[in-house]
Amino acid sequence: MGSKSDLEFCKKIYSVLKKFDVECVMRVASAHKVPLKVLEIIKEYEDEDVVFITVAGRSNALSGFTDANTTKPVIACPPYSDKFAGADIFSTLRMPSGVAVLTVLEPEEAAISAIKILSLKYKNLVEKIKNYQQEKRIEIEKADEEVRNYG
Repeated sequence: MGSKSDLEFCKKIYSVLKKFDVECVMRVASAHKVPLKVLEIIKEYEDEDVVFITVAGRSNALSGFTDANTTKPVIACPPYSDKFAGADIFSTLRMPSGVAVLTVLEPEEAAISAIKILSLKYKNLVEKIKNYQQEKRIEIEKADEEVRNYG
């Protein structure tokens, strides 16, 4: 995360990853303020099977900087800000050529995306994803039943 103020948002990502028994490490480093620390963190995990989920708002240099310095997938999950009517999202969406940050706006979906990427190698996650999807289908079916029988 770009700052500790992103912690509550990151806890939502963390909790989904934990439900799937996927190890998660949360770190704080700003690409603007301490870029060398960001590089150190990237290098620390470079030899592992990792998906970086970057959480930074305002001028989100963290996501692009991370992607430009790793061969691993990077998912940007910027927290929504009412300031500038949410226009700060453009710093995440508009990346330079050669920088391939994936952008997912919701914490749960960012975690699920990372899990799906990891499931390419870790087949035990495939069944967990299928179960998760089935649970979501059941939720919709129950909601449909409740609405259909309303009144």
